[in-house]
Amino acid sequence: MTDRADFSPRADKPKVVITDYDFGDVAVETEILEAAGAEVIALQAKRQEDLFDVAPHCAAMMNQYARIGKETITRMRNCEVIARYGVGVDIVDVGTATEKGILVTNVQNYCTEEVADHAIALWLTLARKLPDYDRATHAGVWQWQSGQPVYRLRGRTMGVVSLGKIGQAIVARAQSFGVTVIAYDPYLPREVAASIGVELVSKPELLARSDYILMQAPMTPNTHHFLSDAEFSVMKPGAILVNTGRGPTVDNKALFRALTEGHLAAAGLDDPEEEPAKRANWTPDDNPLFTLPNVLVTPHAAYYSEESIHAARVTAATQVAKVLTGQNPDYTVNADALAVSTA
Repeated sequence: MTDRADFSPRADKPKVVITDYDFGDVAVETEILEAAGAEVIALQAKRQEDLFDVAPHCAAMMNQYARIGKETITRMRNCEVIARYGVGVDIVDVGTATEKGILVTNVQNYCTEEVADHAIALWLTLARKLPDYDRATHAGVWQWQSGQPVYRLRGRTMGVVSLGKIGQAIVARAQSFGVTVIAYDPYLPREVAASIGVELVSKPELLARSDYILMQAPMTPNTHHFLSDAEFSVMKPGAILVNTGRGPTVDNKALFRALTEGHLAAAGLDDPEEEPAKRANWTPDDNPLFTLPNVLVTPHAAYYSEESIHAARVTAATQVAKVLTGQNPDYTVNADALAVSTA
């Protein structure tokens, strides 16, 4: 493995470029890919321009946070596969990759339990006012009134946006607390929702009925700012929002207004809208939500456990190794579209 774009030696080996990583090393990936006869080039790209020199020569590219867009993909001459460390592929231009005949893969089913646990933890922390109590007791105030008002969970309504595997895992956990769960997911058959005790409703109905809204939506053109001023204005006064989906699905400026004007009680975000890990430079001063005591923000950590991060790395590298050795990968994003385009 090399940490620079050196393509001159070992020209016979296919080059796998890892665009960026925050795992500390790429030993896991290197072991898998070198066994498949590849050479690993590990970078720390924060801009697309950082990939332009390596794009023409790579046989594969793997990305964690760095965007692989049209400008990079059009420079590729020999790339067979782009592999994403994770489920979402909004930072890969899948359309351009398909036009170039490049397969796109992702990692699925590796962090369902972790994200569901994290969502419930944020919800309970805010609903039970744990930050308020913690600040008060550390300041020497020993009163149950420090968190007032706290409401009983049982009998209240939770709305879940997007009822995929993670959404369904959230439901299973939440129902044990006695809340009624409703959901908005235009792609899920009603019988599937009914089988887990969930009523599918429209977006306006979910907003109007929910005491708690848990967002698990992917990032698509249709979900950008899925919640903004109009949506917050029709939510229940005192509602709590938790977003363990993609940050830009919630309009952070609108959320700040809803919280400071007293319409919403609290919010828990696993990633703010600006998604700091994808920026070369970031400070919390960029986002006023970080000034509010009733907002909890975690650093896109909902997916993380020692087990899940290892699984993501092994799975992403394995997809590349399979493609480079002529095998079928497990998780493809555009295989059907490629089949049509080459038919």
